[in-house]
Amino acid sequence: MKKLLALLYFLILSHFISAQERPNILKKNVPLDSIRLSDPFILADHKTAMYYMTGTGGMLWKSKDLKLWEGPFPVAKTDPQSWMGPHPMIWAAELHEYKGKYYYFATFTNRDIKIDTVRGNVIERRASHILVSDQPEGPYVPMKDAAYLPADKPTLDGTFWIDKNGKPYMVYCYEWLQNWNGTIEKIELKPDLSGSVGTGKVLFRASDSPWSREKDENGNIHPNKVTDGPYLFRTQTGRLGMIWTSWVYSVYTQGVAYSSSGTLDGPWIQEKEPVTPPDFGHGMIFKTLQGRLLMAVHSHQDINGHYRRTPHLFEVDDSGDKLIVRGPYVP
Repeated sequence: MKKLLALLYFLILSHFISAQERPNILKKNVPLDSIRLSDPFILADHKTAMYYMTGTGGMLWKSKDLKLWEGPFPVAKTDPQSWMGPHPMIWAAELHEYKGKYYYFATFTNRDIKIDTVRGNVIERRASHILVSDQPEGPYVPMKDAAYLPADKPTLDGTFWIDKNGKPYMVYCYEWLQNWNGTIEKIELKPDLSGSVGTGKVLFRASDSPWSREKDENGNIHPNKVTDGPYLFRTQTGRLGMIWTSWVYSVYTQGVAYSSSGTLDGPWIQEKEPVTPPDFGHGMIFKTLQGRLLMAVHSHQDINGHYRRTPHLFEVDDSGDKLIVRGPYVP
């Protein structure tokens, strides 16, 4: 089992590394389903009347209509003297407009720094972090704090939320590789998002999910240990929800949880069934420039041990107390 997990983790890393190290050639008029991209995030920017898509790899795509895209453009300008090193891996980047600026929430990994070894897995320095720009196309550069989250914990997939108290927060995953039961946590941010305040707080754990599961070496079924890709939303009735991703055995799957208090503090109640079809995950929700509500996710295919991930759009309905995924949306 340990060898299998180590192999799985190696394959995931190999996919991300190869995606980042291969040369990027600027392309125009590229259909969305022809783009290979994990963890897609789409910002609909009314100021420029453009869509900007980021994800894993540190690059950006832009489009006027969601149908044809131009890119990829490098947009993240990290500090080579920081803990990230000169060539960090970049995963799951998000773009958020806040108080007249644009913020780049992403996961950065320095493979040259090892912070722990757990059950035979060497854990590299990895953390969610925030960069800033005056425009959606970047470049996105560091702010004041050198680190938003603890150096001795691998964290990833940070997203942004303003809670009912008016304070900004980063919601992120504490990776299963170290704690063996991944969590989703929150940490307060400074008013200008230039750093974090205090320490993180656990919102829920992977084992809380009724739908994610895996088998151990003896064939016994347990909750899956992975938490991945949180994204927060409110329904039109005001209910606070969170989509997040894990696995049902070998199937990449996205579920949803709702906060009983209407705030990040929860308690978070997990829905019994996944919210999207099998092999789609790491989603986010946005309104088009015309006001249509969509979910961006990536499809997940295992082709001879290599993951192929492609952005897809789904129509969603938030008019009731629960988020409903209606079906694929083709621009």
